[in-house]
Amino acid sequence: MRRLEPVSGQEAPTTLEAVEKINRLQAAIETVIKGKPEAVRLGIVGLIAGGHLLIEDVPGVGKTTLAHAMARALRCNFQRIQFTSDLLPSDVIGLSVFNQHTSVFEWKPGPIFANVVLADEINRTTPKTQSALLEAMAERHVTAEGVTHPLPAPFIVLATQNPIEHHGTYPLPESQLDRFMLRLRIGYPSTEDEKQILRDREYRDPLEELQPVMTAAEIVELQRSVTEVSVDDALVEYLMRIVAATRESEMLDLGVSPRATLALFRAAQALALSEERSYCIPDDIKRLVIPTFAHRILVSTRFSSSLRRSEEAEAVLREIMKTVSVPL
Repeated sequence: MRRLEPVSGQEAPTTLEAVEKINRLQAAIETVIKGKPEAVRLGIVGLIAGGHLLIEDVPGVGKTTLAHAMARALRCNFQRIQFTSDLLPSDVIGLSVFNQHTSVFEWKPGPIFANVVLADEINRTTPKTQSALLEAMAERHVTAEGVTHPLPAPFIVLATQNPIEHHGTYPLPESQLDRFMLRLRIGYPSTEDEKQILRDREYRDPLEELQPVMTAAEIVELQRSVTEVSVDDALVEYLMRIVAATRESEMLDLGVSPRATLALFRAAQALALSEERSYCIPDDIKRLVIPTFAHRILVSTRFSSSLRRSEEAEAVLREIMKTVSVPL
């Protein structure tokens, strides 16, 4: 992964300063998302690790609300794209428009040119339009009509999809899924948390009252701080044994890619920083294996069950993790 340069000559924040900023961001988002600290923390981990997030869950549990809350808590340029079957690639990346006054074509950037892009119901658009995101997510720039246009920093795609409904949807191909650093699940709230959600929204919408607590420059500084978190050689070997196990497992037709290895490495650094540590521990890797790897593997048809594809992948990863020794 590319190394981030300092912003305006500023030094990266210390571990304590970074943790204070991360906790402030988490507290702001949790004024909207009740009772889901792990989902919020993983979302922040993806953000400061410089990755993209796929928020996948059943309808109505707060996928879009989480993405909106993250965007509102950041003092950044934000765009929402509602993906539909008739959406075109140019509706995402932009296009050149002929100016009759100057007799030249002028580039009109699309909504992808924002710091935070919400790709809502990404699996409802065609593969051609989905692929318009590939270059942007991987390279942080867009090429149109032979011209490369850089995207702003930071740049993060928050995509949502419903894994239950299949009518009128186009499942994301493996190449697209591999661009997402983490896949998050929110799940149903507890009874008490749901009561609090009702009370919070009785007279107002807490999302409308959420104020930004972090700037774009601060995010880039945090992303640079993440790269400075140390990872012991024994932990790197542990990570590589997990990776190798996914590629050798007879339960899988497709193991994880080198991009996935890099994603887990960087996400573990980000999680360590968020936990007020300047070094990683085995629990950082164990905690992130499923959010980082489950959407990148294919379970063999010989081991298919009545579970959904995502649940099968998670079950296989849990079995694989039991076979990999943890460094002492």
